[in-house]
Amino acid sequence: MAMPSSLVTPPQAPDEARRLRILIVDDDRTLREGCANILRLDGHDVAAFARGDEAIEAATRRHFDVALVDLYMTPVGGLDVLRAITAADPSTLVVVMTGNPTVASSLDALRAGAWDYLPKPFAASHLQVLIGRAAHAARQGPRPARELRVDTGDGEESEDADAALLGDSPAFRQAVMMARRVAPTDASVMIFGESGTGKELIAQFIHRHSRRASRKMVEINCAALPEGLLESELFGHRKGAFTGADRDKPGLFEVANGGTLFLDELGEMPMSLQAKLLRVLQDGVVRRVGSEKSDTVVNVRILAATNRDPQEAVRDGLLREDLFYRLCVVPVKLPPLRQRPEDVALLAEHFLARFWKQHRGSAPSPRFGAECMAFLKSRTWPGNVRQLQNVVEHVSVVAEPGAMLSPDDVSLYDEAVGTSGGNSVLPNVLNESFHNAKEQVIAHFEREYLLRLTARTGGNMSRAARLAGIDRTTLYRLMEKHGLRRDDVTATLLTNTGE
Repeated sequence: MAMPSSLVTPPQAPDEARRLRILIVDDDRTLREGCANILRLDGHDVAAFARGDEAIEAATRRHFDVALVDLYMTPVGGLDVLRAITAADPSTLVVVMTGNPTVASSLDALRAGAWDYLPKPFAASHLQVLIGRAAHAARQGPRPARELRVDTGDGEESEDADAALLGDSPAFRQAVMMARRVAPTDASVMIFGESGTGKELIAQFIHRHSRRASRKMVEINCAALPEGLLESELFGHRKGAFTGADRDKPGLFEVANGGTLFLDELGEMPMSLQAKLLRVLQDGVVRRVGSEKSDTVVNVRILAATNRDPQEAVRDGLLREDLFYRLCVVPVKLPPLRQRPEDVALLAEHFLARFWKQHRGSAPSPRFGAECMAFLKSRTWPGNVRQLQNVVEHVSVVAEPGAMLSPDDVSLYDEAVGTSGGNSVLPNVLNESFHNAKEQVIAHFEREYLLRLTARTGGNMSRAARLAGIDRTTLYRLMEKHGLRRDDVTATLLTNTGE
């Protein structure tokens, strides 16, 4: 792969300027020499080798801050070089390069100790941005292992109290351990799973246990904003860029500089914005809306989440393939609650203790009876952990202190018929005036309609708005009116919708 020879080096952020010792090993002469020349022009001390064994020997003789290692080489492969370098000097940040990026290869590299993953081909500016991030990470130094502890099921006490990390099922523990493993690196992570499985909490866990924990984690829901507003929120805008832009405004990339940006529901981002996002990720330079030049160099780690299968989203034309490979360096898949019934009791007890203290203070807490817990474990929980949390919070508000809870005490929509505890889904309005009864029935209809509509579309708000014949802004306004969030809608998913 030929490196562009006429690229202008983007200005380095002042806090990233540092001379690094960099090792390059790649059997592609053009790429190897191109990378070396660019990095030397930036003032770095570079050693370049065509063979893995030569690079290993050099790494045992002197310290390197960063190593760029091609994954596919002979006779010594990139993973072997990676392991040897990290064994010789664990402080070296190893970046794996490959022209055949796959999820499997990225996982192999991360498990072997890689700090980041660089798909070929890449621009010189992309390389420079990555080295700038490496300078920041090298200056921060490795975080102590004790700060990265998480409950692994072997008796060690977790230092993270989030309910997102409570569970003993193998699939869930595997997801948590993958989050733990990738946290101290700077690799991009894509978290996927159904609504309510805890994707946002896993992202927060990764940030807290990263080198960037002292900086901000900025979150944005890509499905909640129309395209023009989402672009302005992400990249910022210049005064006069559009009606109402009465001042310069930094975007979330600039706000998150040095920290983490969490892109929730990435699959709902319009394709035109995905192309602009990819450009920022590759070059590390943000251009505000209405600006004629690149405004700011940013150093941001990206965590993304989606309730879709990302590979299906690529096949369906909803997610750019190049953006998928750029962001899905490490995938973390969260299993739905119905696949981890052994965790229901643990979560339910946790939520009961938490909400009882919050709502009822020091009064004696109720307890789940055996039949009640068996009932909870038998449910399919279409809304996953969030639905269980809402059900237990309801119990903590209405239950008698010290009571032994039975199935009748649990207010839970039945997934098959859309009823709760056998009662009619309509509100009881016979004792109300006509005017009040009408308002209650209309409000109930609106809420039920929104729940069923959004459940029918699997949480796709754009499709739900089209089916309802309203714009997405109106749909979100109605949901806010009834206290509904987008991720809550699957909590009442009905299996008899005919879909």
